[in-house]
Amino acid sequence: MKKLLFVAGVASAVLATPAVAEDTAAPTGARVEALIGFDNVSIGGFDKSGALFGLGAGYDFAINNSVSLGLDGEVSDSTTKFGDAQSGRDLYVGGRVSYALNPKASLYLKAGYTNARIIVDDDGANGDGFRVGLGGQLIVGGKAYVGAEYRYSNYEGDFSRHQVAATIGTRF
Repeated sequence: MKKLLFVAGVASAVLATPAVAEDTAAPTGARVEALIGFDNVSIGGFDKSGALFGLGAGYDFAINNSVSLGLDGEVSDSTTKFGDAQSGRDLYVGGRVSYALNPKASLYLKAGYTNARIIVDDDGANGDGFRVGLGGQLIVGGKAYVGAEYRYSNYEGDFSRHQVAATIGTRF
């Protein structure tokens, strides 16, 4: 009985190992994407919500079969308003670490610098800050993918935002 269990264990390990290697493929190469989602802005303790929309681009470098490191850039905007104040464009640049779950799905963590604009009575002010986020991507055909992401940005002047975005993009 012990020999049978041992042989079954070794056989399953041998058979499973190639499947794991085949089932992972770290995301690599250039990518561009469109995003749309939910934006919750907090200024001085007051919260307002609106729609988020924008464009992103990046490049991922495979470290091994399951992990890649990437560079991210994004330009986005929001419909969020506070009376006479409105959130404006948001610029982001940062890095990310991706982990392949299988050949079609990956998860990632991101962090970097962000700069947002607040417009009050047609006069704008910029705020510097940092962003952290986590997300996932699923290949839907060829090099096209869809994704979802949560991110938190914190700026100077008691200004922060929580965002949830859906993405659609392609790799080159």
